[in-house]
Amino acid sequence: MIGFKRFWLGCGVMCLASSVLAAEPLSYESPATRVDVVELFTSHGCSSCPPADAWLSQLDERTDLWHGVIPLAFHVDYWDYLGWQDRFASSSFSQRQREYRRSGGLSSVYTPGMLVNGEEWRGWYRGRPLPRAESEKIGRLSLRVEPDRYAVIVFSPENGQSSAGFKANLAVLGSGIKSNIGAGENRGRSLVEDFIVLGHTVTSKEISQNTWRVAWPELKSNTASRYAVVAWLSRDDNPAPIQAAGGWLP
Repeated sequence: MIGFKRFWLGCGVMCLASSVLAAEPLSYESPATRVDVVELFTSHGCSSCPPADAWLSQLDERTDLWHGVIPLAFHVDYWDYLGWQDRFASSSFSQRQREYRRSGGLSSVYTPGMLVNGEEWRGWYRGRPLPRAESEKIGRLSLRVEPDRYAVIVFSPENGQSSAGFKANLAVLGSGIKSNIGAGENRGRSLVEDFIVLGHTVTSKEISQNTWRVAWPELKSNTASRYAVVAWLSRDDNPAPIQAAGGWLP
């Protein structure tokens, strides 16, 4: 009986240690130079979107993924009327695209709509190389994550600029997600997609200078083979990312 108690005591200690280790915050950080953010506005109801989704997926092969380029796939809801409701679509993502139209980043609201660093880019379907941001040093964005709870985002600007008017964004992405489409323009297709924004939260309230605490978003799906977390800063009057950081979740 003593041996039995010792066994369970030891197991309890080891299990507790594993739990503590699993609960430790995760950390991510950008370089000082601007990270290129590629945003795709897409929909399961749009027959011309799968090629754009596939193009975005191939960014997974880049060696500078996360520290040089960050892909985001926002599913809009304005194609749902065709008879198939996109399970990843959000009216807030459609609103984000409209904000780009108002701020001048997009010429019109359409899918597939691609932006690089907040500016419309159609070169993906012409086989052109991804445009890169200027090598100007913006500052480092660090991200401390406690999954399913919150993230703390800290910006260390290179030029001492004020964070007044900044918004802190947090998104959880899903990759390797399979969807069988039963109606609409893509009826009968089986899609496998990556970098889908499954949840997005934003705040403009700082907890201290250049520091924000952002709630973990509610996710639209838990069927991804891999998950990632991304943070970026934008301004109140323009959704274009200023600096971004992120990476795969373990």
